[in-house]
Amino acid sequence: MSQSLSKLYVHIVFRIKKEGIKIQPEIEKELYAYIGSIIKENESIPTIINGVQDHLHVFCIMSKNIALSKLVEEIKRHSSRWIKTKGAKYKAFAWQGGYGGFSVSPSLHEKTKKYIQNQKSHHHKMTFKEEYILFLNEYGIEYDDRYAWTD
Repeated sequence: MSQSLSKLYVHIVFRIKKEGIKIQPEIEKELYAYIGSIIKENESIPTIINGVQDHLHVFCIMSKNIALSKLVEEIKRHSSRWIKTKGAKYKAFAWQGGYGGFSVSPSLHEKTKKYIQNQKSHHHKMTFKEEYILFLNEYGIEYDDRYAWTD
C-alpha cells in the first residue's frame, strides 16, 4: 500500500489527582472547547468531551500519526496549565497520571456519544470507581486494585 489510512475511535477517561479540587460548572464548556482544540492540534478529531466534577470522558477519532499515550499526555499537560489560570482554587490542580483508553467500534459510536453526553445524570447512580471498573471488566483489562486508585 502506498497510503496509510485509519479511522480509530477512542474513548478516553481520566481523573483529577486531588479529591478537594473539582471542575466547577462555570469553566466546563470552556475547558471542553480547549481540550477539543488540543485534540485538533494533534491531528485528531474531537467527537464529544464531557464529564463531572472529578473526571472527564473524551471521545475522538485519533490521528494515525500519534500514539494514544502521547495524545493523552498533550491533553492533560495543556489543559492542566490552562485550568490553573482560572483562579486561586485551581492553583494545585493536576490530573492523575493514569488514564483509560478504550477502542470503540463504528457500530457503537452513537451509543458511546450518548453515554458521554449523559455523564451528570449517569453519576447520580454510579461512582467513578464503579464506572471505571465496569469499563475495565467490559474490555477484559486486567488491573491490580492496589494501584488502580493511587497516583
